[in-house]
Amino acid sequence: MIAFTSLAPFLGGALAVGGIAAALSGRRELLIRWCCWAVAVPVVVGAFWWGGPGVTALALVVAVVASLEYGGLLGLPRTDRAILAAAVSGVVLTSWLAPGNEVRAAAVGALLLAAVPLLAGDSEHGLRRLGAGLLGLLWLSVLAGLVSLGAVALAVFIAVSVGDIAAFFTGQRLGGPRLSPLSPAKRWSGTLCGAAAALSVLAALSALSLPTAVAVAVGAPAGDLLESMVKRGARVKDSAQWLAGSGGLLDRIDSLLLALVVLLLLR
Repeated sequence: MIAFTSLAPFLGGALAVGGIAAALSGRRELLIRWCCWAVAVPVVVGAFWWGGPGVTALALVVAVVASLEYGGLLGLPRTDRAILAAAVSGVVLTSWLAPGNEVRAAAVGALLLAAVPLLAGDSEHGLRRLGAGLLGLLWLSVLAGLVSLGAVALAVFIAVSVGDIAAFFTGQRLGGPRLSPLSPAKRWSGTLCGAAAALSVLAALSALSLPTAVAVAVGAPAGDLLESMVKRGARVKDSAQWLAGSGGLLDRIDSLLLALVVLLLLR
């Protein structure tokens, strides 16, 4: 695995190339997205460089924001959103403070999520609230993998991010068959080019292995489709509107989430 200090020139070069490409495109949306990345990348790398406390703090912030966005996306009551955010945060903290007990922490969170509609006596929407809450817990608790995987998770994050950008541009340019009815704008051409770009990044970071390769080539596109399915079910375009040019945080980490699932399973 490449050292954190060696990431600076790699990421700096990638941001510079991305900034030039965004400027040449003349598209305001891409320029705004690049500005967001220019702020986010140093923060993320700095958190991983700090080690356990830094990665845990980063994962907690992401867990809370993503949980609240997910709850709003599905129209869950505020109480459900708060319990979901607390449950996912509990799994993340457990991964740092008591590794190996993440399943127990998730089970406690599931019981709390089940207790909310039960205690409220919600016979009309209780089942939907419970199902949505459990899906959110299962989906977002994988953020605990950022803590346990360490530098490998950072490499996967970088590879997935580059792969997403490559898929976006090449899919528009090359066209071809659609990837899935869940996301009509995505093409097989973009997905394959994005996977190739992500694998190249892993190789450059000395992090290419069978688990990481499957994670970025298969898990990442599947994660994007999973969120598309959730958003289509909720009849919305983005998970939120606060992140300039990108919708919400969940829209930016959807590929990473399933990539982490695949990586954790294969490791």
